[in-house]
Amino acid sequence: MTRESESGLPIEPVYGPEVLDGWRAEEKLGDPGAFPFTRGVYPTMYTGRPWTMRQYAGFGTATESNARYKQLIANGTAGLSVAFDLPTQMGHDSDAPIASGEVGKVGVAIDSIDDMRVLFDGIPLDEVSTSMTINAPASLLLLLYQLVAEEQGVPADRLTGTIQNDVLKEYIARGTYIFPPKPSLRLIADIFKYCRAEIPKWNTISISGYHMAEAGASPAQEIAFTLADGIEYVRTAVAAGMDVDDFAPRLSFFFVARTTILEEVAKFRAARRIWAKVMKEEFGAKDPKSLMLRFHTQTAGVQLTAQQPEVNLVRVAVQGLGAVLGGTQSLHTNSFDEAIALPTDKSARLALRTQQVLAYETDVTATVDPFAGSYVVERMTDDVEAAALELMGKVEDMGGAVEAIERGFQKGEIERSAYRIAQETDSGERVVVGVNRFRLDEEEPYEPLRVDPAIEAQQAARLAKLRAERDQGAVDAALAELKEAAGGTANVLHPMKDALRARATVGEVCNALREVWGAYVPTDAF
Repeated sequence: MTRESESGLPIEPVYGPEVLDGWRAEEKLGDPGAFPFTRGVYPTMYTGRPWTMRQYAGFGTATESNARYKQLIANGTAGLSVAFDLPTQMGHDSDAPIASGEVGKVGVAIDSIDDMRVLFDGIPLDEVSTSMTINAPASLLLLLYQLVAEEQGVPADRLTGTIQNDVLKEYIARGTYIFPPKPSLRLIADIFKYCRAEIPKWNTISISGYHMAEAGASPAQEIAFTLADGIEYVRTAVAAGMDVDDFAPRLSFFFVARTTILEEVAKFRAARRIWAKVMKEEFGAKDPKSLMLRFHTQTAGVQLTAQQPEVNLVRVAVQGLGAVLGGTQSLHTNSFDEAIALPTDKSARLALRTQQVLAYETDVTATVDPFAGSYVVERMTDDVEAAALELMGKVEDMGGAVEAIERGFQKGEIERSAYRIAQETDSGERVVVGVNRFRLDEEEPYEPLRVDPAIEAQQAARLAKLRAERDQGAVDAALAELKEAAGGTANVLHPMKDALRARATVGEVCNALREVWGAYVPTDAF
C-alpha cells in the first residue's frame, strides 16, 4: 500500500536500483563539500567536530535570562540563541499600552542598552556565538549587541553569530512585521552593507522556513517559499549595488526538523542542491561559499503535545536525528514541556543532553551523509526538489516573493496544507500519540515554569529611570538624524547606533522609522 509523505508525494513500499539512474552525476550529487552540495556543505561534516549545539532561551527580565544562559554554557552549550518577547519583536517598549500583558512572556524584554548590558553580563562575547531570533527590529538588537561588546573591549570583527532578520516570512506566516515590504528590504540591504564593513564574521540573515512549517507548510512548501524569499533578498542586495560574493557567504537558513526522518533528510539535501544552482546560474556567484546553503535547525514545536508531555522527549530525539542526518550546521532541540509553558531548567538541560547523546554516543558522526545512495532517500530528494521547484516557479510567475506575498499566495498554500493536517488528525488517519490514540484516562499533574507578572511593572520602572537620567537632547538629535537618513539613501544603521548609544529605547527608534516609512497593514489573501 502506497503512503503519502508530508508533502503529499507518494512513498512506495519498496524502492530498487532503478531510482539511482544518473544519481552519481556531478550535477545531481557530487562529493561532500562540492557543488551542488547535496551531500553537505563541508567535506568532513561531523567527522571532525559536531554541529553547534544551541539552546533557544530567554524569558522575563534580562537578569533571569542571563542566569539561564550561564547555566546552559556550564552544561556544554556552544552557542546561545536569544528569544525576545513580543513587544521587543514588534518594536514597542515594555511600558507601551500595546505591550500590556505580553512583557517577558515568550522571551526576554529588551527596551534599551541598559537591558542588553544585563543580558550579557559576565558572558565574554568574543568566545560565544549568539543567534538572535529577531526580524523587523533586527538592526537595533544587533547594534545593541555590538555596543555591549565594545564596552567589554571586544572589537566588532571578533563577534560571531546570527540575526534572523527575515521579514518576508513574517508577512507569510508569523506576523511580527513593523514596516511595509519595500523599506523592510531596504533596511536588510543596509544591514548587509554595515556588517560587511563593521562586523564581517556575522551572519546577516537567517532565512527561515521554520515558522512556515509551524504554521502548517509541508516540507516542499517550506523550502520552496524559504528559498524564494532568499532569492528576493539577494536581488535586493544586488540592486543596491553589492556584489553577490560580498554578502552571499554570510547568508544562512533556518529549517524545522519533523519526526518524518526520511523526508526531512531528503528536504535538507534538496534545499542545498536548489540553492547552489540558483546562486551559480541566476546570480553568477563565483565564491564557493556563496553557493553553500548553511542552515540552523530547530525541532518541530508544533508536533509537541501537552498530553503525556514526556513522550515529547522521544519526538525531539527523533527530530534531532533527522536534522543531523540531513547535515545541519547547528541545532536547537526543544524541551519536552514547551507545549505547556516555558521550559524549566531541568527540561532545558535534558534537551541539550539529547544532542550530546546524538553527537557522542551514536555513530552518525562517523561518516558524511550516511543516507547517500539509499534508494528511498535519493528518490525522495528528487521528488521534494521537483515539488519545491514547481512552487518556486509559481512565485516567479507572479513577479517574485514580495508580489506573491501581496497576493496572498504563500499564505493560502500553507493554510490549505494546515487544514489537511488538521483533518487527518481529527479523523485519526494521522496518528498523534497521546492525542487521538494511546491516550490516558487522566493526565499526570505537571508544574510548569511561570513568568512573574510583576516583570511588566519592573520594566516600566527601569524605563522611567532611564528617561530621567539620560541626555534627552542627545536622544532627540540622534533620532532626528535617523529620520533624515530613513527619508534619503544613507545607511540608517549609523545614526541608529548613535541613538541607541545615547540610550534611545527600542520603541523610540522604531517609532521614528514608522514616522518615515509607515507601518504595514496586511491585505486579504486572494
